Amino acid sequence: MERKTEAGQSREGLLRSYNQGQSIPLRRSLEDAYRADSESDIDVTEFLDRDPLNETSQVPVAAYETTTKLRNIRTLFTRRSKCVLIVLAVLAVFWSLLAGGGFALYKKKPEDGKSPPWYPSPAGGTVKQWSESYSKAAGLVKKMTLPEKVNITTGTGWQMGLAVGNTGPANNVGFPGLALQDGPLGLRFADNATAFPAGITVGATWNKELMYLRGKAHGQEARLKGVNVLLGPCVGPIGRMPAGGRNWEGFGSDPVLQGIAAAQTIKGIQEENVIATIKHFVGNEQEHFRQSWEWVLPNAMSSNIDDRTLHEVYGWPFQDSVKAGVASVMCSYQMTNNSYTCGNSKLLNGYLKDELGFQGFVQSDWLAQRSGVGSALAGLDMTMPGDGLRWANGDSLWGPELTKAVLNGSVPVSRLNDAVTRIVASWYQLGQDDKSKFDNEGPNFSSWTNDQMGFVNAGSPDDKDSKVVNQFINVQGEDENAHSIIARRVATEGTVLVKNEGSILPLSKDGFPAGEGDVIKMRIGIFGEDAGEGKGRNFCLDRGCNQGTLGSGWGSGAVEFPYLITPTAAIKEAFSKDRVYVTDFPTNKPTLSKNPEILDDQDVCIVFVNSDGGEGYISSDGIRGDRNDLGLQKGGDQLVKDISVGCGRGKGSTVVVVHSIGPVVVESWVNLPGVKAVIMANLPGQESGNAIADVLVGNVNPSGKLPYTIGKSLEDYGPGGKVMYYPNGAVPQQTFSEGLYIDYRWFDKHANAPRYEFGFGLSYTTFDYSNLVIKKFLEKTPLPAPRPSVLPPPKLDDAIPDPSEALFPAGFRKLSKFIYPYLDKIPDMKKNKYPYPEGYDIIQPPSQAGGDEGGNPDLWNVYATASVDIKNTGSREGQEVVQLYLSYVDVAGEATKVDFPVRVLRAFEKISLAKDEMKTVTFNLTRRDLSYWDVLRQNWVMPHEGKITIRVGASSRDLRLMDWY
Repeated sequence: MERKTEAGQSREGLLRSYNQGQSIPLRRSLEDAYRADSESDIDVTEFLDRDPLNETSQVPVAAYETTTKLRNIRTLFTRRSKCVLIVLAVLAVFWSLLAGGGFALYKKKPEDGKSPPWYPSPAGGTVKQWSESYSKAAGLVKKMTLPEKVNITTGTGWQMGLAVGNTGPANNVGFPGLALQDGPLGLRFADNATAFPAGITVGATWNKELMYLRGKAHGQEARLKGVNVLLGPCVGPIGRMPAGGRNWEGFGSDPVLQGIAAAQTIKGIQEENVIATIKHFVGNEQEHFRQSWEWVLPNAMSSNIDDRTLHEVYGWPFQDSVKAGVASVMCSYQMTNNSYTCGNSKLLNGYLKDELGFQGFVQSDWLAQRSGVGSALAGLDMTMPGDGLRWANGDSLWGPELTKAVLNGSVPVSRLNDAVTRIVASWYQLGQDDKSKFDNEGPNFSSWTNDQMGFVNAGSPDDKDSKVVNQFINVQGEDENAHSIIARRVATEGTVLVKNEGSILPLSKDGFPAGEGDVIKMRIGIFGEDAGEGKGRNFCLDRGCNQGTLGSGWGSGAVEFPYLITPTAAIKEAFSKDRVYVTDFPTNKPTLSKNPEILDDQDVCIVFVNSDGGEGYISSDGIRGDRNDLGLQKGGDQLVKDISVGCGRGKGSTVVVVHSIGPVVVESWVNLPGVKAVIMANLPGQESGNAIADVLVGNVNPSGKLPYTIGKSLEDYGPGGKVMYYPNGAVPQQTFSEGLYIDYRWFDKHANAPRYEFGFGLSYTTFDYSNLVIKKFLEKTPLPAPRPSVLPPPKLDDAIPDPSEALFPAGFRKLSKFIYPYLDKIPDMKKNKYPYPEGYDIIQPPSQAGGDEGGNPDLWNVYATASVDIKNTGSREGQEVVQLYLSYVDVAGEATKVDFPVRVLRAFEKISLAKDEMKTVTFNLTRRDLSYWDVLRQNWVMPHEGKITIRVGASSRDLRLMDWY
């Protein structure tokens, strides 16, 4: 199919939306979008001074005068006309809380929760893989002035720079400012870049090679666009709640699938000399109440996660990412165990930096930092975008405030030195000092305008110097190296066939067998708005609406489509025009009663339906971030019913294609007689139509497997699967009481029969499993080897510098709203000792589960292998995803007192087999794979008495072979 090309010297053709016939620049000021969805008219500094957990800084009653309340409500209604009902519900609960408990409840600070203090922050540079980079970094950092160090750790402010995140340079030592750019699906706000399939589609491929290749292509595009730090991949949310708005950015609802996909993606990105960022650390499982003030309440929700669940579920893919050498971790908006995650010392210092041995830098999500000194001590290394508690006002919690904090001793110089060294070491580790690989000239595109000319600091009214900000460099690759090839492979292999009654698929390109006198051999009708182009592929800012075919979710993880092949266009090209008559009706409300002929003569009806959602700052069609339910949207369920009943006067075959950000409930139509095939096509990106056409006509044998469970109702997922849509307190509490039991683990525990289980997917061929063999390499022992000794971190001067070096240089020209590290005058210094947080002076013993990147090296030793023979017993070539699950039902000793899921995924491999071909698949099982987290011993423990059951099969419920270790 010929691709529609656009572009050249202006992005007006490439990056425009169309609204009521008027052309509107797609990339209008994002400040307006964020403010409209994140703030009220009340200045938040009235409520959150420098530490939201400081009881004395909570809002006085006087701040809530009636006029202010009415102004806030009026503003919210005018800004969010599409989510009035949500706002009303939130306000109703909010004011009922005030009425029931008075202002005391609203003023009540969050409880300390279950997150103990862990200080001081461990220094980086303790593992050999990073030793050379840390040595270089230390040599550079020791030459830096205090303002230069602060410059590197603090963003310059929203829209202060060409990227979505920018740090200041250390000019005296030749260290550049860094450019940070979204996101996990592609380069946000960039021209001539690929719109890859979403993470959930990548997970559905179960193909490690494609995970790596997509990451490498993504990293190459970032490097060629001048991006130092790519804000992806995403493994949080992990998909605890199937309706979660951002699940699509990750790879699926299992920690092992997420971890392997993330590690492969990171490997690909970082091989291109770009710093990968694993996010969102940790517990960011829903959009509702994730951020202060975004939902009226002054505090974000708290995700309350127990220690074992953190290690075995939510932290598992982050551990894989650290093991893969990821150089940046983004901490999330919400609280974890009632401490803001970007200021949670137990998570950042104790878990991430000590136990997991993370050597890179921790950056905040945009405005996720909620305290200044507190977050620095807790292990935050970089604040983004630099602004503090409000968007785009230039008032940072760090910047000059961090300079003051160092000078008055409230932030030790050693802590600042470590933060800076971690950032600089990451720059060296990824080879960004090598000009032959990375030019460090900054982005060659602007996130804030589509025009060639613009302002570098678009957020400051003082920047009057118009420059070339968009060079329109095409980074999509060419010919056999075109990234569209990878995008199409991922989209195709991430397409999951879940029903194929009577082997209706694949459809013949030439229609029915020839018959005497026949001209048209088959009639195919395409139905549904999701099949067409709608109002344009980039109609809404950040893809924040559901119209046309759904190729991505919405929010900061979305990108501008350089092109989007629609299903209708590709399907029409796929069939013989002489023998197959294809008509399309790209609407969810076809006039069937007035025009019954639309359906009467069809032999096959292909219905395209979808379910959309995304990040919480966008509201569309009554959905704000998280989906309201698991149903199809825009009347999709009824459309399927109507088409399937009427197709060919009840004699035709209906094929349903679902594009969705996550699971959808299909019970109302999946068993209708006319519905012969169902395809879960996930979010396929720019090659959407080509991918689905390849599967429908059999150019490619479908090989995708579900990266989540499709239940028969939302209730099937258990209480933990439900989004909290209404606050249950001034600080909403979301307790993960289901523990390890999310997705298929919950279904297994409670013997719930899913409609389609995790790991399930059909093929046009069949596979036979045989000869499972377990080989022991090491004997089981309860605990890993003792933690090895680590390298000493670099030693730098930790004396407080002369305050005079922090002053603005003479004649310095300031830009308003730009965040500088300098001070106007030398501040008065307090002589009394700074009141460090409780527990700051407690000496923390190093975790025995640590000792290297990814934890104790023994965790990664192979203790056993499992091999199995797979044979293609069907009539055509195909790919099979071989899955290995562990069970602990036959273990003995103290492990019998431990609660284990029925089965847990531990490994998978995807193989290609010709007809009648057989291959042997071998899995390596590490100590961590065979262990559970013991909360008392604070270590990974392997059940060493009895047998660990190993099962291999084609899905989580199609396990065909079993053996023991």
